Amino acid sequence: MPSVTYISATGRETAVAGFAGDSVMETAVRNGVPGIVAECGGSLSCATCHVFVCAGSVFPAMEDLEDDMLDGTAIDREENSRLSCQLKLGDADIRVATPETQV
Repeated sequence: MPSVTYISATGRETAVAGFAGDSVMETAVRNGVPGIVAECGGSLSCATCHVFVCAGSVFPAMEDLEDDMLDGTAIDREENSRLSCQLKLGDADIRVATPETQV
């Protein structure tokens, strides 16, 4: 069972167990992790699940639609920005940081 550690903008870390195949966003919402709004519920039609993928956490390259949606985030995107609804858990533990705000 992979673990996901969410790091808030203030540095608070919240680690939760996830399920392979679930998204980082689904795992956050199911466990009440603050910092992930997920207004669209994972349908890739908003950017309120923006995260910064920490070094050592690896995911497949993003698709064009996700890349386009990242241009609409409340906090400017960075090189490691992703939408957590598009990040599927595998076997490895991962770490992501949430921005100061999603809206």
